[in-house]
Amino acid sequence: QFKLVESGGGLVQPGGSLRLSCGAPGFNLDYYVIGWFRQAPGKEREGVSCISSVGGDPNYADSVKGRFTISRDNAAKTVYLQMNNLNPEDTAVYYCAAGIPGYVCNDDRLTPEWHEYDYWGQGTQVTVSS
Repeated sequence: QFKLVESGGGLVQPGGSLRLSCGAPGFNLDYYVIGWFRQAPGKEREGVSCISSVGGDPNYADSVKGRFTISRDNAAKTVYLQMNNLNPEDTAVYYCAAGIPGYVCNDDRLTPEWHEYDYWGQGTQVTVSS
């Protein structure tokens, strides 16, 4: 059992960038697929991106393609979500989730469903506003 911790959120102007981090202090995330989700006020939680433990290409929601990049730093036991050219519609609480050892992100769906993951973080607030 471990807890995921997100960091890197904050207030940024439109067009700006943030890098979110997802880690589990003392635990290795290498074997798990990692998903990023977000939930804006009054809206349902939605999948943003998915990265496999090994193999496959990351997936991105259409709304963030070309602006967000998910990556792993296995040495640092951290997964990142680099977010560029942010706009007010990106304002949300961002969550990472880990689980499903061996799962490969694929074209069938953006990411496993929230409940399919085994571990979840508490979220980090991203606010895009001038």
